[in-house]
Amino acid sequence: MNRKLKNWSSYPDRGLVDFMYRLPDSSQLNIAALSGLFNSTTNSYKYLCFLSILDILKRRNFDPTELVSFRELVIEMLANAWYAHQYFKLSFGTKDQIPNKLDSLQLEITDPILRFTDTDKQLLRQTIAAQNIDKTVVSISNYAPYRLIRPFFAQRIRGLKDSQANARIIHLAKAEFNRKNPLYCFNAEKFKDCNAIVLHPDWVKYFQENYAIVRGWISWEWLQYMQARNPNIPNVVNKLFMPQQRDSLTQQKNYWKTVLNHQEVNCIYSQTRLDPNQISLDHYLPWSFVAHDRLWNLIPTLPSVNSAKSNNLPAPEYFDKFVQLQHLGLTVSHQNYRRKEWLKYTESFIAELKVSQGEDLLNLEILSHAYERTVNPLIGLASLQGFSQGWVYKS
Repeated sequence: MNRKLKNWSSYPDRGLVDFMYRLPDSSQLNIAALSGLFNSTTNSYKYLCFLSILDILKRRNFDPTELVSFRELVIEMLANAWYAHQYFKLSFGTKDQIPNKLDSLQLEITDPILRFTDTDKQLLRQTIAAQNIDKTVVSISNYAPYRLIRPFFAQRIRGLKDSQANARIIHLAKAEFNRKNPLYCFNAEKFKDCNAIVLHPDWVKYFQENYAIVRGWISWEWLQYMQARNPNIPNVVNKLFMPQQRDSLTQQKNYWKTVLNHQEVNCIYSQTRLDPNQISLDHYLPWSFVAHDRLWNLIPTLPSVNSAKSNNLPAPEYFDKFVQLQHLGLTVSHQNYRRKEWLKYTESFIAELKVSQGEDLLNLEILSHAYERTVNPLIGLASLQGFSQGWVYKS
């Protein structure tokens, strides 16, 4: 990579990251311009635009002959932004307009999308495309495709206003398409007539041959942008893209089944006695906020209760019951697992709750203080992000 990445200080091995995502050289293409696509970036347009071009190309098996319409590009951009904004509630920045565009759509989101079984975002794209998005397409396409390609003509458009720069870029991209090999040109000669981009075949070939590296590079750049705008939010790296599938909870469920087989337990929300063979695991802090399945945040509930709670934040009245249930689980599992196996199950408790020794987890007072200093600030952050708080189970 030819430019400095932001916030290097938060990453322990900066040289390794630089090496992993260094863009491969090419004697025919302007790799320096490509590596500078995201210089001086103040909103998400360019990241989402480039990511979306890659996604469209991959879906087309890198066929360079087909135009990419502005409409298709904007739909892809909105689909790439949907999970981060709507599902995980990440901030895109105070001036960014992509969240506003998504909020203006009245999308009927179905289970395949919410459960991450919407292969390649197909249903999500179809849902967005079914809306009246003409104004959104015009608004985003008036900026994104023109600003993304600016580094290829940086010296030639320096000092020009946006309207002048766009017209100049259209002309230069067309005139120098076969000499300077810009990333793409436009399908018309006047701004008002442009509604698609024509990708340069040499760049399409480059992306196909180096897809994993280029995808890793843009993902890293996108992460830097979003991490800077969500500095206190946990696990941002796992909230930028639709997970390919949710991880299995088999081990976590086995842990709680062991506990329930040795100790009668009531659901903390409904007070119903739990059957070890008919439990669901509840993320006390919603999965869509923490984006992980670690045991310290999981407790057994009835499936119907878990479904009702959804991704809401529980009312404060449940907190002590939650901690007491976790303490009970740790105590019973400690009595019934071999030490090595118990320590493996409790790794996340020690790491996330900052408890110094495994045995400290068996001290209810120590455990309660650890949960208070860990969970309460996270509930505050989640509330500020827009997660509903104060949920109470109603039978």
